[in-house]
Amino acid sequence: MASELDIALNSVMDRLTAVGGPLETVPFRRFGRDLPMLKFAPPTLVQYFDMFCAQHGAAEFLVDGEIRLTFAQVHAAARTVAGGLVAGHGVRKGDRVGIAARNSANWIIAYMGVLMAGGCATLLNGWWSGEELAGGIDLAGCGLVLADAPRAARLEGQPHPAKLVILAHDCPWEQGLAALLANGGGADTPLPELTGDDLATILYTSGSTGQSKGAYSDHRGVVQGIMSYAAQSLMVLTHLTAKGEAPAEGVQPCSLMNVPLFHVTAEVPLFLQSFALGRKLVLMPKWDAEEAMRLIEKEKVTYFVGVPLMSFEIATHPNRDKYDLTSCVSFAAGGAPRPVDHVTRLRESLPHAFPLLGYGLTETNGVGCGNFNENYLAKPGSTGTASRPLVELGFLDDDGRELARGATGEIAIRSVCNFLGYWNNPEATEAAVTPEGWFRTGDLGYVDEDGYLFIVDRKKDIIIRGGENISCIEVEQAIYAHPDVAEASVFGVPDEKFGELPAAVYLAKDGRSVSEAELQEFLRLHIAPFKVPVRLWQEHESLPRLGTEKVDKRALRARFQPRWEAEKAAAA
Repeated sequence: MASELDIALNSVMDRLTAVGGPLETVPFRRFGRDLPMLKFAPPTLVQYFDMFCAQHGAAEFLVDGEIRLTFAQVHAAARTVAGGLVAGHGVRKGDRVGIAARNSANWIIAYMGVLMAGGCATLLNGWWSGEELAGGIDLAGCGLVLADAPRAARLEGQPHPAKLVILAHDCPWEQGLAALLANGGGADTPLPELTGDDLATILYTSGSTGQSKGAYSDHRGVVQGIMSYAAQSLMVLTHLTAKGEAPAEGVQPCSLMNVPLFHVTAEVPLFLQSFALGRKLVLMPKWDAEEAMRLIEKEKVTYFVGVPLMSFEIATHPNRDKYDLTSCVSFAAGGAPRPVDHVTRLRESLPHAFPLLGYGLTETNGVGCGNFNENYLAKPGSTGTASRPLVELGFLDDDGRELARGATGEIAIRSVCNFLGYWNNPEATEAAVTPEGWFRTGDLGYVDEDGYLFIVDRKKDIIIRGGENISCIEVEQAIYAHPDVAEASVFGVPDEKFGELPAAVYLAKDGRSVSEAELQEFLRLHIAPFKVPVRLWQEHESLPRLGTEKVDKRALRARFQPRWEAEKAAAA
């Protein structure tokens, strides 16, 4: 039976989506069928920036250490950078321009400038090794990459097709982005006209097939994804206003930017939605729970989002009571499952705030489901209901056929926000998107009688470590690249802090020997540190096999997980 909050929120959404309402939809033909599209959303990200930076012009937007910039200042800086990209670096509509850097105000200005110039913002994972960065650049065919000094250093000696331009942090944008403007161009340089069909972004995703894939989206899909989140925010705000519980007039929404901008959780619902909300962003270059609490108090942060680990670290921090966190009334999580016991712990430790949970993927531009406030406390094991008015949930069998409502199957998401495909990988695109337009998430789940989604298992062979997806096959391939390894299998082991950690079992070739430490050192040369298994058990007999001759990963996990837990207990 629907809760009082569900009834109230659905009533609000019915009014907002009515003809003439701010969230009215119109049909748009995508994936061979008519899908609802928000009628009044700007058609491109550039028009989106123009609209909301003008609306919120003098309001503070970015706080990055000592640097403080308004919406108008950020827009003017990005417009200047766009001119430099067009006139000074020859960027043309559809060109893939890579960004390889940590979070900063200058990252944000560069991203906006790339889009204004007509380029495709290609968000390279800042935690990748040099080899992985070069692979991402090569995959997308980037002709230009904006890299900070540490990522540029990793790329030294790595073959790739791009020209590197250095982007600096912790300084005014005129200084940090000076290299982009050194060849001419600026605020008066003519820029291309764009439509919703033009290429906007490529984000990388680690699936079950090893090498990261580049999920590409057009402007329409990204904008509709942003506005889907804004629709949820408007729905909740309208409800709170009717109850007399809305924030006081004149209080600017504010959020920490503590998750990497190369991930969709930071890019769409956090960064890009902030334009529509007039929300201030306080950037953290590196996660630290106590620094987060200091900034929440200092900047009067109202909304917190991160992987579940982050809010849990705040709630359980020994110095929590030293900081006034009462301004922050929402602690949202995304990117990884939040353990059920975390929900009650958060509410008990931070009684002035509600925990929230979102479910979306890179391929859906972060859009999917949401579980809010009292409903999340009532159903802490659920990721919530499909986000109205754009998202449709389906459940598929192994052959892609739709299952009856309530049946457990592979969760599928269909909306105008979905990506268009994997760059230069039509086979992976065909495997992930059905002819009916469903994106197959690789997660298994069902909806209950109230329409709440419950995820019960993972179909893809991936590990989610603190919000970072790790392909088991990719790590196995890296292990097999060692000349002394004959067999290997990678799987996840449980961890209270990160949710899961990568572990592996390996067999050395006859007459060869390689220690765990030697193998870890080898792996750190080729894959990002977060992908390197925290434990590598050496076997001395061939690994168990299934009838298909594949390694029996389930049997290995069942055998070694108790050993992992015993080792952790002994070390505690």
